[in-house]
Amino acid sequence: MMEIETHPFEPWLPVNARLLLLGTFPPAPKRWCMEWYYPNYTNDMWRIFGHIFFGDRLHFVDEADKTYRLSMLKNFLREKGIAIFDTALRIRRTTGTASDKDLEIVEPADLDGMLRALPECRAVLAAGQLATKVFTEHYGIDARKMKMGDSKEFVFEGRRIRLYRQPSSSRAYPMKLEKKAEYYKRMFGDIGLLD
Repeated sequence: MMEIETHPFEPWLPVNARLLLLGTFPPAPKRWCMEWYYPNYTNDMWRIFGHIFFGDRLHFVDEADKTYRLSMLKNFLREKGIAIFDTALRIRRTTGTASDKDLEIVEPADLDGMLRALPECRAVLAAGQLATKVFTEHYGIDARKMKMGDSKEFVFEGRRIRLYRQPSSSRAYPMKLEKKAEYYKRMFGDIGLLD
């Protein structure tokens, strides 16, 4: 019987957040270079953020120690109003990898609870296919026609929120960092985070 893993990180929910960034689930701890979101040193998420907001993909990267500048990253996300969690709270790894196709979701995250904790949130970024699937199924959003970079509006407890489908930041997803960043940059512009 495969072990059930519970999400290792607390949801990052700054009360001023206008954007909720949702992946699926962190990789196994042996792949971490830090104890926080997107902890795999080869994942491009924090390089995408550095590239877009600072014109420097290494802005949040500590190359000497092969990790990320976590306190700088948290301060930036708090200031910009970006919340983070994942769509799965408990999972089984069917093959031991972090790949979406190898994850069986045992218990989804409390998506409603997260949105209630973020009264300013007007946009959700689903990074990757499984995160998009979990989110759209939960909210009854028809995602069949949603291509990469598309967005769709839905209503949650009287609030209009826009879901963005973005490329995975994993290096396993075959797209150059600059190309991924173009998708993310368009979304950040749409929701006013580039000011």
